[in-house]
Amino acid sequence: MTAQSRINPKSRVQRGMRVVALGGGTGLSALLRGLKHHVVRRQELTPTDKRPISDLAAIVTVTDDGGSSGRLRRENRILPPGDIRNCMVALANDEALLSRLFQYRFHAGRGLTGHNFGNLFLAALTHVTGDFAEAVRVSSKVLAIRGRIFPSTVANVTLEAVLENGKRVHGETNITASRVPIRKLLLNPRRVKAVPEAIEAIRHADLILLGPGSLYTSILPNLLIPEIARAIARSKAPRVYIANLMTQPGETTGYSVSEHLSAILRHVPGRVVDFVVANRKSVSPEVARRYKKEGAERVIADLPALQKLGVQVILDSLLEEQNVIRHDSGRLARLLLEEFLISR
Repeated sequence: MTAQSRINPKSRVQRGMRVVALGGGTGLSALLRGLKHHVVRRQELTPTDKRPISDLAAIVTVTDDGGSSGRLRRENRILPPGDIRNCMVALANDEALLSRLFQYRFHAGRGLTGHNFGNLFLAALTHVTGDFAEAVRVSSKVLAIRGRIFPSTVANVTLEAVLENGKRVHGETNITASRVPIRKLLLNPRRVKAVPEAIEAIRHADLILLGPGSLYTSILPNLLIPEIARAIARSKAPRVYIANLMTQPGETTGYSVSEHLSAILRHVPGRVVDFVVANRKSVSPEVARRYKKEGAERVIADLPALQKLGVQVILDSLLEEQNVIRHDSGRLARLLLEEFLISR
């Protein structure tokens, strides 16, 4: 089924498009930062408005156990707030004062050093409301975000990886630090409930985006929740995997785009990807050398192998070099709109 047959143009004109993005870490927040400029709220939607997205929902993994998030998780028994905080800031209407406040990191003070204000705000609000998902909703209103954010689950889940050497590694931080290839990823507990609003967003989506982000610690943790995987598999919307720009030492050393996708297919029953969006722009030699010293290299889009996996591939120059390599969020958003929303 093509993207065009999956989208009803008449429906788009009447209500705008509903987009769902799943992931975590810096990849998801970069994607959201680009898409938010194309979101028009329902009360603003007019027949002549050129912003095609009427609803943008982010579903965020909650397995982080390091840094400020990990400390708050252990000491306050709440879900890790860091990735959700980053998504809220990315979707904020004004990324100036309030957003800077939410991202502010304390550098002094016993017990405060290393914490972000936004993490502490979410932790406090969770205790006040008694509900992490409600704390996210209220915080999103404070920042006037252009979209909705849901944790994938409110269960206290941890990651477990079975490595190629047979060793089992527990916890996201330990998995990220391991340099042995991963054979299989598991959630503990195995079967947890998804947040109902996240499932509803997927069911009503006109476009579903997976990534960019760490394969084993941002993308797969959401897909290992059975309800989420089933909802995506049953969706008639285009399901798009946005490939990473660079490999990650240990996690995806030497992986091509097809190997990233194959790992997803091995872990998730049912078809969850129809299209792959990948970068074709080279990395400058100087930056490539710096990344190679850290054990990372550009992810290559191996087209024949991807075609054998039954997906359509869309290539573009999506790489942006600053101090670190990131997706060009504006260009990525425009590409997704042109391919799946505006022209359909």
